[in-house]
Parts: sequence; structure tokens; C-alpha cells
Amino acid sequence: MQQEELDTHSKALKINLDPRWYGTLAEIGAGQEVVRWFFRVGAAAGTVAKSISAYDMIVSDAIYGSGDRYVSRSRLQAMVDREFELNVERLSDKRGDNTAFFAFADTVVARSFKGGNECHGWMGIKFQSRPRDEPSQILIHVRMLDTEASLQQEALGVVGVNLLYGAFFLHHEPDLLVESLLDKLTTGRIEIDVIEFKGIEFRAVDNRLISLKLVQLGLSGAAMFGADGQVLQPSEILYKKAVLVERGSFRPPTHVNFDMLQSALEKFKADPAVQGKEVLPLFELTMRNLLAGGDQIDRRDFLARADLLAACGMTVLISDYFEYYRLAAYISWRTKERIGIVLGAPSLTELFEEKYYTQLPGGILESFGRLFKNELKLYVYPLKNGETGELTTIENLKVAPELKKLYGYLADRGSFVNLDNFKPEYLSIFSRDVLKKIAAGDEAWKEMVPEGVSDLICKRRFFGCKG
Repeated sequence: MQQEELDTHSKALKINLDPRWYGTLAEIGAGQEVVRWFFRVGAAAGTVAKSISAYDMIVSDAIYGSGDRYVSRSRLQAMVDREFELNVERLSDKRGDNTAFFAFADTVVARSFKGGNECHGWMGIKFQSRPRDEPSQILIHVRMLDTEASLQQEALGVVGVNLLYGAFFLHHEPDLLVESLLDKLTTGRIEIDVIEFKGIEFRAVDNRLISLKLVQLGLSGAAMFGADGQVLQPSEILYKKAVLVERGSFRPPTHVNFDMLQSALEKFKADPAVQGKEVLPLFELTMRNLLAGGDQIDRRDFLARADLLAACGMTVLISDYFEYYRLAAYISWRTKERIGIVLGAPSLTELFEEKYYTQLPGGILESFGRLFKNELKLYVYPLKNGETGELTTIENLKVAPELKKLYGYLADRGSFVNLDNFKPEYLSIFSRDVLKKIAAGDEAWKEMVPEGVSDLICKRRFFGCKG
């Protein structure tokens, strides 16, 4: 039977009838939605060593250790570690030579009786792919989008079975495993914004590529990872932080990219609404930029950019939000603090092209209403004319005649911040010129990027560099 033909019932039954895996399912928060499938389809005795729901916080702490947050990655990790350890300790003498042990866990908050809460959770599995093997692990963060608690619980059960099935039968094909997580579900019911592979079976997996896959498939609108390459959960990272985000291709990141960010940070931190707040600077790559007009992403090119940004200590956001108002909505849903977007004068000009808003009933007016509704500001870096030396800034930027009054209104209300604290020597730097010089063997490009970037490009021969 082909993978795509298997429904949830068939997946659970196939797991139950396979004698290789045996373990524990521990679930907190929304009931025992995953293990229920294995009992429902029959033959669960071949799979389930123990089912547990430590719902009470005191009971949970007694088993897994105390913690401040019960729906968190750290709590999930404590759960799978403890349950896996117990299985090996209690069962390995009698059946360790023939059995691969596993521990599945989830910690979830579904829709409450009063409603209005965020419905999300962490889910994961720690497993051996063969008897006596070192364990491997998959962790995911899910958001349940159904409006009824019963539907959320149903969706949680399905994605849990999909995760178990993927770990057991698809661990050698991580891309296919990711695609299978929403089998018999839709992106309107479940969002997965974090997935992390670890362990011996996944030693060749780069979790940044897996994060990219989530956005590509529409399982999440965005994914985030830190300078160390670790996948981050956006809601946790953005929570209670003022956010300054710069969109770009960063192919490669240049002095001007960092001057834009630094200039904007100075202005952003001077805003009375930001003073005293923790500020998170982000570099953002959009799927449209990564696809570059095609339908396939060059993974090597993406990783080159990711490695270079990591070398500069940057947190990176990958998003499917080409429209700025959608990016703003994504961030504002996760933080109530001030948001700023850094962009160059040409991007501000493009923002006033009405062709991008034909899908909105209210057109460009609706888009700007959404973009600026939470006092968001655009921090605008000037453009230098290479022939005349003239600067294009928010004071002389040209828009269509019929939009001049709209532009003037937004400028007067302070929606645009002029970045006049730039470094003049960087205004003539463009990524496309750096790429041309790299291809031509002209080492002048090294003066156009930070030292760490040039060293890494040469060392790893990114973008056709000869080393």
C-alpha cells in the first residue's frame, strides 16, 4: 500500500501489528487523543507498554521535574527523556534484543471553556530505529486552528499518529516524513511552525532545511532559526520583545545590509515606546525571494546565505509573507511591543504600487490600514544615484500622482523614519555587484562585505568563489 493511501486508522493499525516497536505514550492537556487511536484500531498490546496522562501540575512535577511552563519544549523534552529511560530500564533485559523502544509525548493547551486562549502544544517522539540502537528524536510545535475543542483534539490525535508513523517508517526520508504530518488534515486545522530532528538517524539532517520545508509546504507561514542553527519557536522568541526586521536577499550580506540595520536600531531604540524594552533584530528572507521566479529552491544557495548570516550572529526569519502587512500581522500577533521594518527607498516606492493589492477589497488603502494600525513604522534607508550622486529619501521619493496625498498623510503622521545616520561610503554597495566581482575573480568584493562574510565565502567557495 502506498504511503498516500493510508488513513489514520490504517497507520495506527500498521504500527500495532508491527512487532518491532514498543513503548509509552504520555499526553498532557487535551486528553489522550493519540493513544486512543491505537486502542481503537485493536492489537494495541503489541505497541503500548504504558499510557499516562499526568494532568495535575503537582503530579507532573513529581514525575518529570518542576518547571515554570507546562506547555513548552523543555517540558516535552523532560517527558520523552524520562519515559524512554524508564522503558529501557524496565524492559531491555527481557525484550531489548528484539524490540526497539520509543517514548511519545505531547503537552498541549486546547481551547478552554471560556475560549480566547492560544491553542497550541509541543509533541515529540524519542525512538530506536532498531533494537539496542542509539535513540533518535523528532520534536514539533503545533497550533490548533479549529474553533471547537473537540475538533482540536481530533486533529491533535491525527497529527500524533502521523508523527509516530513517520518516525517508524519514514525516518530515512525526512522530507517525506514532513509532508506526511498533515495526512488527512489541512493547513486550516493544524499549523506546524517548529520541527527539529536529532539523533543517529538524522545526523545528516540540517534543521534549517526542514524549517524551510515547513514554509514551502504551507504547514507554517514562517520559520525561525538562531545564529547557532537551532530552530526557534517564533511565539517564544518574539514574546514581549520590540521587533525590528529587515527584509533582503542577503546574497551575500553586505556592509549596506548591516548599516541599514544599525542605523535603524539607533532610531528605533530612541523611540519612547521602545526605550527600556528588549529589542530583537531580525533578517527576513521571503519564499518569493528564495524561489527567484522558479518553482524550486536551490538548497545550497539557501544554506550559503543562512551560514553567512549565522556567522554575523543574526536571527533569521523565513516567511511566506510577501506583502508587508501580512508580515506585520504575523509579528504583532506574537508581541504587543513596537514593530519596525527596515527597507530601502526603492522598496518604499514599490510599496506604493497598487498592482500588489488587487486581491484586497479595499486595495492599497486597506493594505496600509493593516500595516500601520499598531503604530508600526518604516525605517527608510536612502538610495544614491550612481551618476548624479543625488540621494532619494522620504522627502523627495516619487510616487504616482494620485497617491501623493496618501504618501504625504503617512509621512506627516510619522509612519516613515528617515535614516539620515547612514555611512556614506556604503551607499554604492549592492549585492548584485558583489556577485559579479566574485564571478570575475575581482577581489574588490571583499571590501564590500564584513570580514567574517568574506572569509566564509572564500573558505567554502560560495557563489562560485574560487577560494
